[in-house]
Amino acid sequence: MAIVAGVDFGTLSVRVTLLDSQRGRLGTSAAEYPLNRKREDPDFATQSHNEQMVALVRAMRQALAESKVKGEEVVALALDTTGSSVVPVDAAMEPIDDYYLWCDHRAHEEAREITEIALAENLEAIHWCGDVYSHEWGFAKLLHWLRHNPDKRARFATALEHCDMVAATLTGVTDPAKVKRSICAMGHKWMWNPKWDGLPPQSFLSMIDPLFDGIREKIGGEYLGSNHIAGTLSGKWAQELGLKAGIPIPVGAFDAHWDAIGAGCREGDVVNVVGTSTCIIAMAKETELVPGVCGVVPGSVHPDYTGIEAGLSATGDIFEAIARRAGMKVSELAKGLENYRAGQTGLLRLSWDNGDRTVLVNPELGGVTFGWNLLHTAQDELFAAIEGTAFHTRIILERMAEHGVPVTRVINAGGIPQSNSVLNQIYADVLNKPVLVPDGTPTSLGSGIFALLAAGTFKTIEDAQKAVCLPYRTYTPQASSAAVYDQLYHLYRNAYLALGKPNSEPARLGKILPELRRIAASARA
Repeated sequence: MAIVAGVDFGTLSVRVTLLDSQRGRLGTSAAEYPLNRKREDPDFATQSHNEQMVALVRAMRQALAESKVKGEEVVALALDTTGSSVVPVDAAMEPIDDYYLWCDHRAHEEAREITEIALAENLEAIHWCGDVYSHEWGFAKLLHWLRHNPDKRARFATALEHCDMVAATLTGVTDPAKVKRSICAMGHKWMWNPKWDGLPPQSFLSMIDPLFDGIREKIGGEYLGSNHIAGTLSGKWAQELGLKAGIPIPVGAFDAHWDAIGAGCREGDVVNVVGTSTCIIAMAKETELVPGVCGVVPGSVHPDYTGIEAGLSATGDIFEAIARRAGMKVSELAKGLENYRAGQTGLLRLSWDNGDRTVLVNPELGGVTFGWNLLHTAQDELFAAIEGTAFHTRIILERMAEHGVPVTRVINAGGIPQSNSVLNQIYADVLNKPVLVPDGTPTSLGSGIFALLAAGTFKTIEDAQKAVCLPYRTYTPQASSAAVYDQLYHLYRNAYLALGKPNSEPARLGKILPELRRIAASARA
């Protein structure tokens, strides 16, 4: 028997789960921290490293107290975080600025430049991240920071992903050269791959901007999978957290990747980690490159498989925005949605409110809804938004399947599926596949699994999954709804491709509105 701590840093809070190798979850506690936004700049999103660490202490101590676990009983700690969330630090590993959070979208010009130069140079790395470098990723965010903070450049020593910064802090690393970097984070967001000796060559990086001269060396350190140890808990942070010093901390990863492991992901599974955004995670022994996805990276999810990541830039954020405009909470607005039928609203809502992460990778898109009339309500829009995120997910899964990624099971993980049976049923009907949902909260179970591996309690991820993963609730496609959604999906896909690309081929959109009216009338009959 072993007790470990799994830590999950989300967009608005950090969650700590204490996990027993035999008894399972002993308890979970969370603590919030601010997300800094600017109404005058909707692309702006930052967070303070120090505020996050204060929240971690609060959540850990609360979890220990509520679970009646003594700190010295915890034998390992593992952590996952958001990403790409980038913090610049100085030579002593002190933050120079706040994190550019994953949802900070200021760097689209930088991302466009990186993409154009990479394609012109036929850089192999750009093909492994879907032929488009995203405004949500590391090099774009770092370049934006360097360009807009000339007064801070002299202090700049390196930039770190969120998971690497927290692990380095907890293990007492004060030298940037000694940082252990996550291949999950660096592979999916910084074009790292052992196939071309790590990061892209310095000559390419300098071609983007002279501010990147020497940057490849600065973003150094050892690149490792999460089956390796980042270090051990320092005395300072052991005292802060109420744990014992010297316990192992494995190399961290992104929250969605470990959420997939915690949800029981195996080869052939696609896991939709549905939260403020959606991360779609799969893994396979053999894969080909997939245009428009967020990266194909060996060892990023499971050390023995290649990880594939895709997703939606906003999901829960869309639902929250609709409810906020209506002056309600999502839970209040959602009451009664279980009585809605497929297509009855006559609305077709694209999920571009925060741009497109996959497959178009276009930050300049915005929300589009077809079919409004004078009687539509906010509740109608919420139902159509859930349908729209499911249609977008189907586009992504079809793209992955076209390029050799097996899709045998679909698992809905993350926070939202736990309390939204309407969403799960719509996804099953739109995808026309059974959708499995962990029967309980899987968030931070993945980090607990990697902590158990670090403690030596289990030899393989599969052994740990058998011991601690949750059983599933299954949502089965309803034939009548699936048939309606198949009609709506073709309208959605046509609009998605026609409006989402500046150079798209001419498309006939004139059928969309009359077809929506026809489908809605049939649903209401």
